[in-house]
Amino acid sequence: MGVIEGTARLKTVQAEYDFAVDAGAVGDITLRSVDGQGNEVPNGSVIEMGYIDVLTAVASATGTVALRAEAASDVLAATGAAGLTLGRKSVVPAGTGATAVKTTAKRNIIMTIATAALTAGKFRVVLFYK
Repeated sequence: MGVIEGTARLKTVQAEYDFAVDAGAVGDITLRSVDGQGNEVPNGSVIEMGYIDVLTAVASATGTVALRAEAASDVLAATGAAGLTLGRKSVVPAGTGATAVKTTAKRNIIMTIATAALTAGKFRVVLFYK
């Protein structure tokens, strides 16, 4: 069976959280698109790897942040705000079969804030998928 042109390459989805825009209440926030291409990973995609680029350190008294595409914490396990300082951070999908995430429907990147509200922060999530 032939490959549909353009489908064999890794594709990118970028999503952003910004406290100044999204606030920081405990609960789920659907991250916003960065590049106008949308914040969606298509049904049946496999997220192979990625990173988080923290542009403004995340702050909270005791709050945690988790990220998901398909299931709870499959992109980032619950991490204390102090762990989201400036710079690039690793995500769960790390280029191995054991860490890859396969979507069963079209999915947005969702951030879950737990324990306490956030008081600052801005970051971009960049995921590579097929």
